[in-house]
Amino acid sequence: MPAPKFYITTAISYPNGPPHIGHAYEVVAADAIARFKRLDGYDVFFMTGTDEHGLKIQQTATRDGLTPRAFVDGLAAQFRAMAERMNCSFDRF
Repeated sequence: MPAPKFYITTAISYPNGPPHIGHAYEVVAADAIARFKRLDGYDVFFMTGTDEHGLKIQQTATRDGLTPRAFVDGLAAQFRAMAERMNCSFDRF
């Protein structure tokens, strides 16, 4: 019989600034749950990421002299690096 499936995700972080302790707490907490469920025999899919759309993104990028894409790409990489530095076991970012 296949393992029961378990899906967990964090809220989608809004990258209009660098990650902070609140973002770290959320991804670590979700990671702890995902790891526990894996130990309990579940087939776990753990997803985290960033919300890369919105008026605030455009306004902040324009203020900083960047395109929204360039602005978000740099910050999204920081969010992913944060989760990786903490050895979080996400399956998809």
